[in-house]
Amino acid sequence: MSSCSPDQIARLLKSCARILLLLLSLPAVPTQALPDDRNQPVHITADKALRDEKEGVTVYSGHVQLVQGSMELEADKLTIFHTSEDAEEIIAEGHPAKMRQQPELDEGIVNAHAKVIRYFRAEERVLLETDASIDQDGAVVTGDSIEYLIAKQLITAESNQTQEGKKVVVVIPPNVQKKEDSSGTTKSE
Repeated sequence: MSSCSPDQIARLLKSCARILLLLLSLPAVPTQALPDDRNQPVHITADKALRDEKEGVTVYSGHVQLVQGSMELEADKLTIFHTSEDAEEIIAEGHPAKMRQQPELDEGIVNAHAKVIRYFRAEERVLLETDASIDQDGAVVTGDSIEYLIAKQLITAESNQTQEGKKVVVVIPPNVQKKEDSSGTTKSE
């Protein structure tokens, strides 16, 4: 039995970035997610919605839920900045804001949460701020903030150094997935 590699932790964070890329494509067609997700309608529910064309901002507030295929987002407030047809920046805020998605058919569901989740299109940067956590198949990264620079494939997790005892925590579980080979026997990956 082998353990998850740092590459698997990186894939976990990339999956979170894919979720936000999917959100940024609103109202355009998504480019990454489960094959069926990109063909699914976007459903947004909230207590209130405000779209200000002049300022280029849309704000959904109060029990915000966004669903498209396997991707789900829950937040107290979702702000989308859009000076063009596509969004340039998305900010999800909550106690915590939560995202879930199955990024690929053969991968487990990615769960991410933080008080603030930001995506910056021009910088290709995802930032989870304040009590941030991402998990998939038992692999977990937590910290006060988690930043992922998509193009550079650079991940940074930081703790709040003003609070004693706060640390970045990475959990790499043993790989317990079994796959059946063509002879009908199971083997460890």
